Amino acid sequence: MGRWQPNARGRLAQAAMELYSEHGFEQTTVAEIAKRAGLTERTFFRHYADKREVLFAGGSVLEDLFVRAVADAPDSAGPIDAVAAALAAADTVLLDRESARQRQAVIEANAELRERELIKLASLASALTAALRGRGVTDLTASLAAEAGIAVFKVAFARWIAEGERKDLPPLIRESLDELRAVASGLS
Repeated sequence: MGRWQPNARGRLAQAAMELYSEHGFEQTTVAEIAKRAGLTERTFFRHYADKREVLFAGGSVLEDLFVRAVADAPDSAGPIDAVAAALAAADTVLLDRESARQRQAVIEANAELRERELIKLASLASALTAALRGRGVTDLTASLAAEAGIAVFKVAFARWIAEGERKDLPPLIRESLDELRAVASGLS
């Protein structure tokens, strides 16, 4: 009966996160996720390739957002400023701090998932690099700006999900980018 209720994908994601938090990622099966969501395993696999994808499904959305933001940055924007514009747009996708905290806790508890997270971040850096090249930025400069941008994003994201943090993500990104600029200029 439950499998015809709306938002199967969201229900599966919620059930997975609950089970990952309760029992751990490794101990949770697709069958348990589907059962908790009131759906079948077949329905699970219509929405996710495997149980890891519940945690990483939003990666392509974030990548597309970053690439569009770099492409849409003003022509006068330098490479790091175009990347900063892309990072600032992340809060249109990353809305729920508590869900992000929960997701990150699951990832941090599992070496395979940490590796997958690093691969996702490398993919974001590659996409940013390609977008910068599309703006006419040289290979070296594009790579450095993209990698620095991902480092800024990682630091700001970690601050954003830290217990007790109240600031929104964009100001944390700006602060982290300002600190990077200070470090690079020797002022820090």
